Amino acid sequence: MGFLFSKIWSLFGNEEHKIIIVGLDNAGKTTILYQFLMNEVVHTSPTIGSNVEEVVFKNIHFLMMDIGGQESLRSSWQTYYTHTEYVILVIDSTDRERLLLSKEELFHMLQCEELRSASVLIFANKQDIKNAMSSAEISKQLCLTSIKDQAWHIQACCALTGEGLYQGLDWIASRIKR
Repeated sequence: MGFLFSKIWSLFGNEEHKIIIVGLDNAGKTTILYQFLMNEVVHTSPTIGSNVEEVVFKNIHFLMMDIGGQESLRSSWQTYYTHTEYVILVIDSTDRERLLLSKEELFHMLQCEELRSASVLIFANKQDIKNAMSSAEISKQLCLTSIKDQAWHIQACCALTGEGLYQGLDWIASRIKR
């Protein structure tokens, strides 16, 4: 369905940019997607498979795919990589125990040929919760400065309020050659 929608839009001259939203389960991926789409919080349940929506931001059309983050689903992430221009990795800033796992998943993704030219936006989500790790702390733990072949940016955010989300999209929009 998303492919058909993309083709119809291309007939009207509007270029669509594919974004995959990944992260461990309960990081806030679906909440972020629907904040972008409707600018409000919607009740979500764990994503099985993916949610696909078109989001328009500053006259730029994005096909956003929110992919389930449960352990059993992460091995299928690579089936979504084809034609991906941007990866949004959502980190639960309160989940210190699984940050190393997020790092492993990130670097595993970056080794995939289909993502070699993709830019990476890391959302340090749940900044509204007491004792959340800062984006600087997450950046250090994820070893983001070791990423040399791809553009990346980390953005502190709160999916529930929308704080920081549009600054992240601004970074993506600034990378698009018009």
